[in-house]
Amino acid sequence: MENGNKNVLKPMDSEQLREYGHRMVDFIADYYKTIEDFPVLSQVQPGYLHNLLPDSAPDQPETLEEVLDDVKGKILPGVTHWQSPSFFAYYPSNSSVAGFLGEMLSAGLGIVGFSWITSPAATELEMIVLDWLAKLLNLPEQFLSRGNGGGVIQGSASEAELVVLIAARDKVLRSVGKKALEKLVVYSSDQTHSALQKACQIAGIHPENCRVLKADYSTNYALRPETLQEAVSKDLEAGLIPFFLCANVGTTSSTAVDPLAALGEIAKSNEMWFHVDAAYAGSACICPEYRQYIDGVETADSFNMNAHKWFLTNFDCSLLWVKDQYALTEARSTNPEFLKNKASQANLVVDYKDWQIPLGRRFRSLKLWMVLRLYGSENLKSYIRNHIKLAKDFEQLVSEDPNFEIVTPRIFSLVCFRIVPAENDEKKCNNQNRNLLDAVNSSGKLFLSHTALSGKIVLRCAIGAPLTEEKHVKEAWKVIQEEASYLLRK
Repeated sequence: MENGNKNVLKPMDSEQLREYGHRMVDFIADYYKTIEDFPVLSQVQPGYLHNLLPDSAPDQPETLEEVLDDVKGKILPGVTHWQSPSFFAYYPSNSSVAGFLGEMLSAGLGIVGFSWITSPAATELEMIVLDWLAKLLNLPEQFLSRGNGGGVIQGSASEAELVVLIAARDKVLRSVGKKALEKLVVYSSDQTHSALQKACQIAGIHPENCRVLKADYSTNYALRPETLQEAVSKDLEAGLIPFFLCANVGTTSSTAVDPLAALGEIAKSNEMWFHVDAAYAGSACICPEYRQYIDGVETADSFNMNAHKWFLTNFDCSLLWVKDQYALTEARSTNPEFLKNKASQANLVVDYKDWQIPLGRRFRSLKLWMVLRLYGSENLKSYIRNHIKLAKDFEQLVSEDPNFEIVTPRIFSLVCFRIVPAENDEKKCNNQNRNLLDAVNSSGKLFLSHTALSGKIVLRCAIGAPLTEEKHVKEAWKVIQEEASYLLRK
């Protein structure tokens, strides 16, 4: 590596790491200090970066200062600032000091913990912290690692759904024969995330056997048990095999909550795998007053929440619990000679490689462990409750303006609202709400997203960024009102 250039960065040098690491932490800290100065939603045009960066990599090393200057001048203008206090789109993707430190430590250790022997602490810490969180959520004991169940960290809720869908598929095919694949049927409401559709495509479930059941405003977009039972009975009469049900606690569009206990009974009586997707709202359920929304989880075979959404744990950290770990490992286990070792062969340990799609995995439990330890459960509950209070405040502001209406009741920290239709002209109203969304986001002062509920274009204000305070919510509403007034005068 030596070529006379003192700027050459060695692959690993403790003193260089100390120097460059300090500078990088300063850079990131300054970014957070000034994050409100950036337009929340990037205003660049497609292809902007191709005009700013060279066509090929440099032959000689450049300095860290040169690289960071380009980050400031060329990269940050093309970043949508998810950690901005005025980011209200989609759902939050929390970063925190504790999460950042855990991520840094994981990167620093640089382990690839696919099996117990590759780093025993990585496997055992993951088991411990997922048990901790399962207890905070008051999940059934069958989900804890001391029995046949346990928890595992996936990259996303999409991966979690794919993992359990494949486990359920293989479990039923072992019973009825592999040729029955074309008879397997999956059930969900039409409010379920599109990740389930993708999982079905990957798992080879026939598209015509994916039952997307209608939910509407009469149940606040929760799935009716009667609708599920009718669909299951019809499929059984046709000689098909109902095998997988996905229910929601906090849908993406409107935070609808499905009736888990009633749905679970139907799944159980028909020997279906019952999965509960609580990717966003699961975090709130550590608060006793919100735990009711996962009542009935005892009937589920698997449960998922994203700690990287609303639990101050940097992306990616999706938590999946199952009652039957062997269903996962039977569907995915491989045992080539080069991975064999005494602990695994003797079945003394968990090898998480068999609980997920890829082989390799990072030491992700470190950041969740640090979040739980450096904040503590009581502070985490207060953090979530504060966002819910801010959402209540925003909901109140909307309800007081005669130009707007709340579309679905707020449950957690998402508010669904829209401009009220004039003269019952829904088409015009939808266009107005689309135009309002574009105007608000183009201002750079905040970022909202939208959805469609019963054909209505609805704006979503999801409060949950770590830096969001009351003043940011009030300022967001002021911008929305100003843009709406302008549109309604046109």
